Amino acid sequence: MNIASTIFYFLEAVAALAAIGILIVRNVFYAALLLLITLLCIAGIYVLSFAEFIAVTQILVYAGGILVLIIFGIMLTSRISGKPLMVSNKYWFVAIPAGGFFFVLLVNLFLKQSYASSVSAPASGNTIQRMGVSLMRDFILPFEVAGILLLVALIGAAITASFMKKRGEDVSH
Repeated sequence: MNIASTIFYFLEAVAALAAIGILIVRNVFYAALLLLITLLCIAGIYVLSFAEFIAVTQILVYAGGILVLIIFGIMLTSRISGKPLMVSNKYWFVAIPAGGFFFVLLVNLFLKQSYASSVSAPASGNTIQRMGVSLMRDFILPFEVAGILLLVALIGAAITASFMKKRGEDVSH
């Protein structure tokens, strides 16, 4: 086994354990941190698969953007209520058989799939450059709408925090 395979299996194991940890922990903030670990391990797997653009996108968009907003929301909510957000898992008897069913279904589908490799000619030009040009030329409207939506969410969270502070409640403990 070479070093790339060792790193792949390590990242795979850490991502799987962190994903299982998300299901087990009761504190929502710790679950968000475990989600960050999972997303970073998946980005590492993308790097090992020579999909650097997807890895960088994974880190910037999910780990850097969306997860930061999730953690910000968790921290703001816990400051308002004065106690950490906790969840309870009372439906284990339904979740375990349902999860087992979907696991068996996925394994069955993977075993039936044919994985014959086909070698294709490499694309001409830089793939990342073509993606960037396509993003800024063909998909500029969804790109800008997503940016504006994230900006509005951030402004709304800041206004909510300042409104709570003006009412006499200190949200910066």
